[in-house]
Amino acid sequence: MLIAEAAAAGWEIEAEFVAPDSAFISDAPVFELAEGVIERVASTERPQPNLAIVRLRSASSSLAEASFVVVADRVNDPGNLGTILRSSEAAGLDAVALTPGSVDAFNPKVVRASAGAVFHVPIVVATFGEVSDAGLRLIGTSSHHGDRHTEADWSGRIAIVLGNEAHGLADQAEVDAWVRIEHQGRAESLNVAMAGTILAFEAARQR
Repeated sequence: MLIAEAAAAGWEIEAEFVAPDSAFISDAPVFELAEGVIERVASTERPQPNLAIVRLRSASSSLAEASFVVVADRVNDPGNLGTILRSSEAAGLDAVALTPGSVDAFNPKVVRASAGAVFHVPIVVATFGEVSDAGLRLIGTSSHHGDRHTEADWSGRIAIVLGNEAHGLADQAEVDAWVRIEHQGRAESLNVAMAGTILAFEAARQR
């Protein structure tokens, strides 16, 4: 459960709200709600019997200390960002950077799609310039040009840059290198979360 994930990662649970006759999860103050209240206030059709207020905190590490990063450039879909966070944690990335205009990392749909990874992967908001200034080499992703992802240079301090769902990365984006995932069939490109997962694990394998 996400509340347990947040607590296990050291996030402060300010309060927990539970449906009647349900067990509580955290050590925070617990408030038992009346019958049917959880269903009216939750954002899902069939909510879990526990809700919590979790205090936001800033990233535990800066880009200057990271060597393996994903940059999500104006990714709009909460499910995509949640999957990117989940894959980033699984692949061992140091941080995920979101450019201005990206969906809020703590949107409820992002949190659910991340399966708790949002509480374990440092998340920062940064421009391409700020990522570059931190000493990271920006590797842009494209559907049609650049090195094959299996042959690309993933060494050193790198940031894998994933483009927006609708437009991807512009060919003139200020990145240091380009990679592509070769694919067949009619699709012009892969879903951004799927592409990010493939690239993160290939980079991790090579590193």
